[in-house]
Amino acid sequence: MKLMELYKDKVMGAIRGLDRIRFRGTLRWLANESGMRTFLSSRHILLKDFKQWAEGFTCALRKSCERRAEQLGIPIQYIRSGSTDKEKLARRIAEEKGVMSGPICLLSVVEQCISPTVKGNKSTKHIELKMVPRKCVWLYHYFNHPEFGFGHVRLQSWLPFNIFICLNGRHWLERQLCKNNIAYVKDGNCFPWIEDVQAAQALMDKQLKTNWPEILNGLVHDMCPDLNSILPLRPDYYFSADETEWSSDIMFNSIEELDKLYPSLIYHAMCVSDSPAVMRYFGRRDNRGMAPEEIVSDYRSCYEGVRVKHWKNRNSVKMYNKSGSILRIETTINNTRDFKVYRHPDDDKDRPASWQKMRKGVSDLHRRCEVSEKCNERYSDALAAGQIEEKLKEVVSPACNKVKKKGKTYRGLNPWQEEDYKLLTFLAKGEHAISGFRNKDLRRWLYAKSEALSKQEQKRYSGRTTRRIKLLRVHGLLKKVAKENRYILTAKGQKFACALMSASAVDIKGLTNIAA
Repeated sequence: MKLMELYKDKVMGAIRGLDRIRFRGTLRWLANESGMRTFLSSRHILLKDFKQWAEGFTCALRKSCERRAEQLGIPIQYIRSGSTDKEKLARRIAEEKGVMSGPICLLSVVEQCISPTVKGNKSTKHIELKMVPRKCVWLYHYFNHPEFGFGHVRLQSWLPFNIFICLNGRHWLERQLCKNNIAYVKDGNCFPWIEDVQAAQALMDKQLKTNWPEILNGLVHDMCPDLNSILPLRPDYYFSADETEWSSDIMFNSIEELDKLYPSLIYHAMCVSDSPAVMRYFGRRDNRGMAPEEIVSDYRSCYEGVRVKHWKNRNSVKMYNKSGSILRIETTINNTRDFKVYRHPDDDKDRPASWQKMRKGVSDLHRRCEVSEKCNERYSDALAAGQIEEKLKEVVSPACNKVKKKGKTYRGLNPWQEEDYKLLTFLAKGEHAISGFRNKDLRRWLYAKSEALSKQEQKRYSGRTTRRIKLLRVHGLLKKVAKENRYILTAKGQKFACALMSASAVDIKGLTNIAA
């Protein structure tokens, strides 16, 4: 990261890896209407008998989970409201019971779900099976796993018996650090200080080599060992990563060091990168763990944090100051279809490998983490572009002059001309650090009314946008993503856009004061 290089004398190190990750387990045969119908047909179950048949499995499943909780000696508690903070409740129970490792509690609560039901069709005069939004009891098994740390398994007690498993890479790292006798200070889900940062990073990298189906099935088995015998078919769950958070934590030597830098980063995110969401929050530091005394004393004060966030297609990148002295850049991926992975189509090894759309399945998780790390790096480099001590003229002059490529002359950019200025504001937007942008994204920004025009007119505006992209590429401000019709900013483009947007956001009096 260029930001690390700029402030290496003020930083003790950085770690990157998984933060929160939510897995989803699905019985694929039962997960949709057509699959459910074929399953019922194969078992010769009539629709009129469906309700009684399904309720039998629900009852057996809940009793089995409660019986398992009694065997483990953990409390069973029904929660009246789904808005209750269940994690906070589980942590309180663990603290009261003194649970440092092992199962904590079993909570049950009524929440939204998608489940099959039999309804009458007035037009056909027949009953039909439909998958519809409903409410059912969900079972939460909270644990402090000896290997993975704090997390939970969430089980839907109605068909199709979906499972959600939440783990956290930082809690997992804490267990790894303890096992390897590496001292640390942990504050929530971050580490302001680690005795051996390089060793900690190696442990985080090791997490990606996990056999995910094996550990996830193991966690489900810990909650309900009788699942195999209860469900109507062998519970061969397909596990996917429903949501992943990948965090890059830059650990500054002290709160003061980050406090000096952070206002300029916030200014960049708000005025240059055009963040649509800025949130202030208060945090309290935690001095648990082992660290030099001067660090521990530094961790006892409250701090005011500011978080900025950019999102695109349900994916996001955000920046905030954690624990006062940690600069965290975090990419969250919910929609994997914006990215690609090099693999065999349909996992058929007889077909040649090619770039395919990324899936949520755990088989593509390693690539997903690589993409997330690249997003963090791009956003960090964009922030670093605002910290470089170069004169405005030195940065922008090359792109403002004519350039000749392959015998053709291209005009220079004019930042103060309306369309070129609008083009630069688009380039600087932080969400483009996630997956870049396409022709249609830029076209909608430059020519907002073009979407309401005819296809022929849209094609004309698309051609104009292509020429703008070509102009930016010949000036070295953009580069094309290999094998895709997407574009990302180069280092030169980041500096150029940042310099001009920063300058245009300062009034003449401010510029005079800076020059003085």
